[in-house]
Amino acid sequence: MITSRELVYKTLNYEMPARIPRQMWVVPWAKNRYPDAVRKIRQDFPDDITVVEIENMITSEGFQKRPENNYADIYDIGDYTDVWGCKFTNRQLGIVGQIREPLVKEENWGDSDLIQLPEELLNIDTAKVNEFCGNTDKFVLAGDWARPFERLRFLRGMEEFFIDLLQKPKLMYGVMEKIHDYYCRMMEIWADTEVDALWAMDDWGTQQSLLISPALWDEIFKPMYKDYINIAHKHGKKFFMHSDGYILEILPQLVDLGLDAINCQIACMEFEKIREFRGQITFWGEIDRQHLLVDGTEEEIEDAIRAIKENLWMNGGCIAQCEFGPGARPENVYKVFETWSSMLQV
Repeated sequence: MITSRELVYKTLNYEMPARIPRQMWVVPWAKNRYPDAVRKIRQDFPDDITVVEIENMITSEGFQKRPENNYADIYDIGDYTDVWGCKFTNRQLGIVGQIREPLVKEENWGDSDLIQLPEELLNIDTAKVNEFCGNTDKFVLAGDWARPFERLRFLRGMEEFFIDLLQKPKLMYGVMEKIHDYYCRMMEIWADTEVDALWAMDDWGTQQSLLISPALWDEIFKPMYKDYINIAHKHGKKFFMHSDGYILEILPQLVDLGLDAINCQIACMEFEKIREFRGQITFWGEIDRQHLLVDGTEEEIEDAIRAIKENLWMNGGCIAQCEFGPGARPENVYKVFETWSSMLQV
């Protein structure tokens, strides 16, 4: 019998898998509000993709959480400080909050020496990671990911960072290099374990366009992703990426870089425009979580999933991913996976 890991590889390699692999992302909001529904979906439609449980990989030496950085707090109401020292405010239980106080306040980035890289996160217990991978037949993603764009926004503040990208203060580029080097080292460390894929998570789009110009993305950020993807492929790993928003302008570049799978808001982009990329990159979900999962009918969900498969499937290239997050109706999330499962024989 084919394993989940083999199923995902066949999908990524366009080798006509026996069924379409699946993965549900569950925001703590959903776990808190609909625990029985979450259990039911996981029971009826088990995930084929998992992530190394980084909380269980902490060793007694060298991989210590700083006392003020409690990972569980990021979903609680109130303020919290992440491992980089960025302060966030959270107003709704179960949802990650917004940046409250950036570290870098000077326009020329003269106070950027306040940034402390969380080197402790690089001291993973490789033996435990490999044990985790060996004890599952699922496709395993690394327990940490690169997010250069979002990290820079958190450190400086969104509006200020966008202004800086145009004004280009010299010290900002030094910080970019420092952060990029950190993520490259992270990628190398995880690539040396038995995980199946490395990944990145940066939200690049609004509902209608990129947050920055495509030319600026090409100049500054494309080389970063090129390095991350090359590290993965050099070690025989796949590379996955998540981005919210309309990212049509950078999809050709991501394909050119050799990105294996993209998790993006397909509903923000027209099928006739993204259809040209089928067979070149795997669409790792998703279904419309802003409107369809909240207000859609079961028939509309079925129609949306059939459209995804008809437009983007080519002997592989689709993963049935769905986020059970704020506002989603449990019956609609269930219908997503039920519909995909009706297409098991592809």
